[in-house]
Amino acid sequence: MAETRRLLSTSRLLTLTGAGGVGKTRLAVRMAADLRRTFPDGVWFVELASLQDPQLLPNTVAGTLDLRQVSANPAADLAEYLEDKRLLVVLDNCEHLTDACAVLTSKLLAAAPGLHVLATSRHVLGVEGERILPVPPLSAPDEAGPAPGDPRRYESVALFLDRAGAVAPDFRLVDVNRAAVLELCRRLDGVPLAIELAAVWLRTLSPAQILDRLEDRFALLSSGRNAAPARQRALDTAIGWSFDLCSPAEQLLWGRLSVFVGGFDLDAAEDVCSGSGLERHEILGLIASLVNKSIITRQDATSHASSRYQMLETIRQYGAAQLVQAGEVPEMRRRHRDHYRALAQQFGRESFSPRQADWFLQLRREHGNLRAAIDLCLETPGEAAVALDIAAPLWNFWFAGFLREGHRYLIRALDRATEPDRRRAYGLWAASYLSMFAGEFDRTRTMLGECSELAERFDDELLRARIDECRGHASMYQGDLAGACAYLESGLRRFRTVGDPLGQFDTLVLLSAAAFFMEDPRVEDFSQQALALAERHGALSSEAYGLWSVGIVRWRQGRVEEARRALRNSIGLFEPMHDLTGISFGVQALSWCAALESPDDRAAVLLGASQAVWRASGAKVDETTAYGLYDQRSKDTVRQALGDARFEKAFAEGAAFSLDRALALALRDGEGRDHTQPAAAAGNGTGTDVGLTRREREIAGLIAQGLSNREIAARLIISSRTAETHVGNILGKLGVTSRAQVAARLAEGEDR
Repeated sequence: MAETRRLLSTSRLLTLTGAGGVGKTRLAVRMAADLRRTFPDGVWFVELASLQDPQLLPNTVAGTLDLRQVSANPAADLAEYLEDKRLLVVLDNCEHLTDACAVLTSKLLAAAPGLHVLATSRHVLGVEGERILPVPPLSAPDEAGPAPGDPRRYESVALFLDRAGAVAPDFRLVDVNRAAVLELCRRLDGVPLAIELAAVWLRTLSPAQILDRLEDRFALLSSGRNAAPARQRALDTAIGWSFDLCSPAEQLLWGRLSVFVGGFDLDAAEDVCSGSGLERHEILGLIASLVNKSIITRQDATSHASSRYQMLETIRQYGAAQLVQAGEVPEMRRRHRDHYRALAQQFGRESFSPRQADWFLQLRREHGNLRAAIDLCLETPGEAAVALDIAAPLWNFWFAGFLREGHRYLIRALDRATEPDRRRAYGLWAASYLSMFAGEFDRTRTMLGECSELAERFDDELLRARIDECRGHASMYQGDLAGACAYLESGLRRFRTVGDPLGQFDTLVLLSAAAFFMEDPRVEDFSQQALALAERHGALSSEAYGLWSVGIVRWRQGRVEEARRALRNSIGLFEPMHDLTGISFGVQALSWCAALESPDDRAAVLLGASQAVWRASGAKVDETTAYGLYDQRSKDTVRQALGDARFEKAFAEGAAFSLDRALALALRDGEGRDHTQPAAAAGNGTGTDVGLTRREREIAGLIAQGLSNREIAARLIISSRTAETHVGNILGKLGVTSRAQVAARLAEGEDR
């Protein structure tokens, strides 16, 4: 570790190279944790194994860095953002994106003198100034036999015994098995993944039996061309032997599961992989068997309702090779695509329901699979319209945090799918909506014009309603409030005619905002109607926007504390879903509260922090919009109180905040705390560290005080259903089954 730290201190790009399974990622994670305090702007881990489109590399890095407000040239935006930062970026699994990683890394290192990059790859990147650190296998006995002493001094033996203790707790290293264990670790050349795969079989085989069966595999590999390095042969042997020991059904499923990117759940596996030799009811048992063999791993399920599974990339690639050999690649990719098309369309139908929050979380987990499905459509001639079937219903998901990516997918699909049908019509609407938030108003107008023609051709009243809503929103963004209200009121009537509750809600929220900016007395009625509609349907994300609309109304009325409470509640609902656009609206309004109540340095910092949160969201709220005008009024108020120099210094401080720090400041504002307090202090001081959101920590504290769900709902101005959902999440994350146990866990945290 000392050597790697020295190398990073002398070179700003260090690439860890080595064969698959040798432990590059494991070493990178250890290095990142060890070096965290060296970089004041943080250590950021960018997982690239699931990314297939090199064009999305800058967006992926930007998203990891909480920079989602990017232009059509995200690499340039990244370079500008990083130029005054001191941070470490870890790019893990670069080998399939070597050229793209080299180009981006070279550009960013040239622009940002405080940036260091740690890459893991089977190949060097080839960037000027790159230092290479080959990752060796674990130490293992040599052919002459082990030296005297404790065999655990060999890293490979220590790992084997550690994994043996996990799978076969009664296993012990004794004289009768010592020689076989040492020879096994030697023959596997100290490759960690190979050793782990072999150790799994201690459930059913002795070390000598494992060694005998591996010898057959080594002989098979050695009988052919022997060009591969020894450690690669060791890994191929272990994986191939594990494959040989699987049943034919397990082998078939292993190959088929390789089509998933970034993991899968049981429903997806059953839907995609069953048929042609595998019955649907067999899939669960086969997955359980592959988990027991460590071919797939079960991910932690505390944060979501269903179990999720994943393959290490090296094992997935082996499965993919088997799928090619079986001739099943086209069929499995098609079934994978169809599953995620159905998932996207189901989201479109259920996105205004009690499942709304769960849907956003599920789509984030399925992001890699959704990308793979859309990419297949875009690279297959004649399939671009299917890409619209997937990308268009996800408009709300893209809007909540992946705006530029969704916009790019829709534009690419529309460029290819030119048939003037309903698919194109709804794709045009979704793309125009995202274009508006990307600040591309000319493109928005052009696409809405074509969309409107198609709506008339098909006599589609729902599409007309959505066009009215989008034109109203665009008009409001460009300062035409009267025109916005006319479009929105027309859209609301149409949505009510066709019975679309989500459209009604979105339009009511926008009408509330437009009425707010126009000082129209109907603003109170619009905002309350929106909130009631969301609560009635149990749609938490929508309820959050309803609370935001209530909050800005209370702010306009001078009821600052009520405004803050509604806005914090709004952000508390957005946080678990990571809806960065919604969070941005909430923080922006909280900064207005600060400017109105106390135009001091803290208010100036919060106004800057609001800009930092918008930057992270990827959405763009221009200064010429109605929102921007209220921002400017708030800035002018604080600037007048502080003077230009003092205001600019405080504002710039907030604008440089990370997303977490900006959010912590916004949620503490008004509590009389120093804004330099660490972000971790933004909770309720319980001392627990189990992944609770700020809102969940707040509710956990109320549970500890003995409040019922109804009392919590009344205290926080949320619906009982929302309170019930939060309480359920808290019980799951804490691993407890009763409210009394929640109180006990919090007490334990305080004692520590």
